Amino acid sequence: MSLLQQFPGIEIPSTRGACGRRDRVVFAGRVLAAGRAQSAGRAQSAGRVLAAALALFAASSATAADWAQFRGPDGTSVAASAKLPTSFNVAAKQNVAWRAELAGRGPSSPIVVADRVIVTSSDGPLQEKLIVACFDAKTGKSLWRRQFWATGRTYSHPDSANAAPTPASDGKRIYAFYSSNDMVCLDLEGNLQWFRGLAFDYPKAGNDVGMASSPVVVDDTVVVQVENLGDSFAAGLDAATGETRWRTPRRASMNWTSPAVFRTLQGKNAVLLQSPKVLTAHDPKSGEQLWQFEADCQTIPSAVGADGRVYVPAKGITALDLSEGTAPKVMWDSNQLNPGPASPLIAGKRIYTLNRSGVLSCGDVENGKSLWQLRVGGTHWSTPVIADGRLYCVNQEGKARIIALSDAKGELIGEADFGERVQGSLAVAGNALFVRSDKYLWKIATP
Repeated sequence: MSLLQQFPGIEIPSTRGACGRRDRVVFAGRVLAAGRAQSAGRAQSAGRVLAAALALFAASSATAADWAQFRGPDGTSVAASAKLPTSFNVAAKQNVAWRAELAGRGPSSPIVVADRVIVTSSDGPLQEKLIVACFDAKTGKSLWRRQFWATGRTYSHPDSANAAPTPASDGKRIYAFYSSNDMVCLDLEGNLQWFRGLAFDYPKAGNDVGMASSPVVVDDTVVVQVENLGDSFAAGLDAATGETRWRTPRRASMNWTSPAVFRTLQGKNAVLLQSPKVLTAHDPKSGEQLWQFEADCQTIPSAVGADGRVYVPAKGITALDLSEGTAPKVMWDSNQLNPGPASPLIAGKRIYTLNRSGVLSCGDVENGKSLWQLRVGGTHWSTPVIADGRLYCVNQEGKARIIALSDAKGELIGEADFGERVQGSLAVAGNALFVRSDKYLWKIATP
């Protein structure tokens, strides 16, 4: 049932208007949400929550088959049971289920929720157009596309874009975040639920090379990390309403890492925030700091947690043991496992990293010992994925590699070329690989 069917008093005009129009959602004669045109001036109310929570429908919680956030359901970039093709050829359309054209561009990654693939883009002379697009995961058919107007700073490095952060979903709503610090919340049918222009609340948040931190959703809270030389902070937003549950200041420094969810052995969730000088853990609902670990951390690849341990991109990789409580203990550190822009992966007792020279390293999670290395070539901004004992990676030039993994070595078993730049991390849902290039969204799967 659509929002219009449930609430006849709601008017939802198309969000594909030309520059200068103002889009509205009206319920019982009251404006609940509005998209701002770049040429219309900055409405001071845009920094507030622009819509109260509306009834949610036609959605279930995210399932294990979904890939609902950056690096997948548990943040390790692993879909252990997925059966992906061991070879594919884009030019010959071998094992290419479909290809969909994208408007605008963006280094953000696709997510997959309830048989829908969600992608964000930014467009326009100033990247002021914020686009959220939804495709049928089975057919690649466009289901809907929504466009909004940025309220914050849209500047970015030429190699990046306003649509750098990867969206997230809780299985009921989609949370699309942008470098301009705008957060759009939609239901799975594309109906606007709420909009936050965080730059109105904190106008000095942003930098000229762009932001890239992706949100996470945990315990009904959307956590964002906004770190730069101006207004630096992390915040937890109520997933249903967009209202601020908590906000904690962060050190003013350039940082592009993303929050990560860490499930403790005691069954509680914590949010990891990695900054250049410290890694902190927080309660998702209150923002209370649970512990901290001081170290010179990297500012692009993000920490990953698994089995009561956290692996931090610091001194190469530093492994922290949290099995006995909330005080982290250093297990080991290894500069032989030093990652580049791609985040580390954890699969069972092994950790995998890709460095700036395109060298894939495999290490033992117990002691940090390097087990083997394999040169795959190129610069990798995209975090790889692991499925069924194989690692899939795509470098910046769009060249894909498939590596069979074992304790003794990594063996290159397949290569492909997408023919254009790939920066977004890979996603897996069902038995399919989803790849976002500059112009297209691809589904790679065996017929």
